[in-house]
Amino acid sequence: MASMKVHIRFPEDKIKEPLIYQIGHEFKVVTNVRRADVRDTTGWMDVELTGESAEVERAVDALRKKGVIVDPIELDVVEG
Repeated sequence: MASMKVHIRFPEDKIKEPLIYQIGHEFKVVTNVRRADVRDTTGWMDVELTGESAEVERAVDALRKKGVIVDPIELDVVEG
């Protein structure tokens, strides 16, 4: 099983969409929100995606296609 931690930034028009829920159901990945700050007009989340490597990559690509900005977390800043 692969695990990838990503930082996701939501533009205002995507704040109310259940994108993390959708990814967990569209792909064979487990989504684990580690930290988040979501407000009326902007938001971000640090999310850990776990599953087969190819499926994790597909989930990240799908998030980008849904209009959010996804950056890998290279250092273990989620744990710190």
